[in-house]
Amino acid sequence: MMPCLNKKYLGFECMGCGLQRSVALILKGEFIEAFMMYPAIYPLISLLGFLIINQFRTLKYANFIIPALSILTVGAVIISYALKFF
Repeated sequence: MMPCLNKKYLGFECMGCGLQRSVALILKGEFIEAFMMYPAIYPLISLLGFLIINQFRTLKYANFIIPALSILTVGAVIISYALKFF
């Protein structure tokens, strides 16, 4: 695993800390542990999956779904990052 340079040099975690380990846990089939490691993993996967599908096949409500998934993902990242400090 790549070390978090932000944590190494500045002493606190970045908003992406846990993402790499969470993906590794998903690949092992440990879905609950992946969520506990990085709660924003599933909205992020949903967004990336939808963007990839939309590149090959234009979906009817993509102009609504993409911003909604983006807001959900950013919100999940910020909330999970804020909860790390409490």
